[in-house]
Amino acid sequence: MTTAERIRRLRPATVRSRVTIAAGLALTAAVTLGLVIMYLLQADSARRTVQSQVRTYATQVQQSASADGTFPNPLPASALDPAAEAQVLTVDGRVLAATRTLAGLPAVYDLPPGATSSVRQKAADGVVPGEVTVYGEHVTVGGRAVSVITLTPTELRDQVNETFARLLIIGLPALLLLACATVWLVAGRALRPVEQIRRVVTDITDLSAADLTQRVPEPGTDDEIGHLAQTMNAMLARLEDSAARQRRFTADASHELRSPLTAIRTGLEVGLAHPDRAPWPDIARRAVRQATRLEELISALLLLAKTDAGKAAARRGRVELAPLLADLTETTASASVSVSVEVPPDLAVTGDTADLSRLFRNVLDNAVRHAHTTVRVTAAPIAADHTGSGLVRITIADDGPGIPAEDRDRVFDRFVRLDASREQVSGSTGLGLAIVREIAIAHQGTVSIGAAVEGGALVTVTLHAAGNAVS
Repeated sequence: MTTAERIRRLRPATVRSRVTIAAGLALTAAVTLGLVIMYLLQADSARRTVQSQVRTYATQVQQSASADGTFPNPLPASALDPAAEAQVLTVDGRVLAATRTLAGLPAVYDLPPGATSSVRQKAADGVVPGEVTVYGEHVTVGGRAVSVITLTPTELRDQVNETFARLLIIGLPALLLLACATVWLVAGRALRPVEQIRRVVTDITDLSAADLTQRVPEPGTDDEIGHLAQTMNAMLARLEDSAARQRRFTADASHELRSPLTAIRTGLEVGLAHPDRAPWPDIARRAVRQATRLEELISALLLLAKTDAGKAAARRGRVELAPLLADLTETTASASVSVSVEVPPDLAVTGDTADLSRLFRNVLDNAVRHAHTTVRVTAAPIAADHTGSGLVRITIADDGPGIPAEDRDRVFDRFVRLDASREQVSGSTGLGLAIVREIAIAHQGTVSIGAAVEGGALVTVTLHAAGNAVS
């Protein structure tokens, strides 16, 4: 087992556990840092307080001397710290006066001439605690130079240390347990909708009982979980619609493929039943016509499969519209319908030449098939879209019967025919305009149908304009 695998095994399995542990560690670090800072501040404050008290006591002792420099013996107690002690020493270190506890003892601390720090003496052993705060000062009282030594045990600092240790040992674990329990409960409550979403999605994706009509519960909150639920429901709606369209497409495609095959098989079976009297040339012509239709249908289905897989317009380049549309009009010309093209010679779009040729051919074939006498093709640049990219609008108008407003969106669906039943009299596969829409979408373009001034249909295709260089 690798180190990475060991780490993954040791890692908590649930988000709730990881959040709780992370929050606990972060809170531990924050509280510990806070306690350390608080301890340092309080210890410094206690040190300053004690030093101020012993300095004040030294001033009190100095002021207790009489005018001739005589100090009371014993010295008066400190007005601020009852535990404070004091001694007044001569220049040679003899004790002139002391507090009651130090009466009769030699100097416990000495302040050598010119020194600022007191020096502990052997007389302090067993009398003065090891941890004390000492203050020494050289003064002149009644014309005589003396040293005033004041000291006090560091009980205040010990209290601060004791309080900090109590907080660290007792308060910190209790605080962390309370915080972790709170985070555990809050995380569980916050993640409860996610677990509900997971259970519903699991039920939906269960192949034995797939039901894309189900939706995940929405918590009704405007937060990340609420947005997740809304996104999941939108995705499920798209999947339901896609599955429904896929089922309809499969049913329609199977019917469409079966129809020409059935026609070919029926004609051959009839001919074989009466081989001597069968009109074999007519049977062959009908079989060729149905095989051609079958080939066109399979080609259209393959192209739709390519667009569904996102493989359309894979080769993007500069496509000149004038020669492309001119070639298409020549191959789709009809003796009874005239096709006019009005396209600027330098107008070009970005896309795949073969796919765009298929797009415009399908639209032109449809227009020529339904027009009475005229089809008009125009193209012109238009204002840029919201991305700043230039656009080109291509319109194909005819003077045929047109398309009712309520059917102008539906005709882009697959296997939709408005003018013929499944008899295929017109020869249409019902996939032409569906292919047009898919190719336009693959090129980040649009296609729509309106009413032409000639009275027929007006198909408008919008594509991205090409620059001077190949994209």
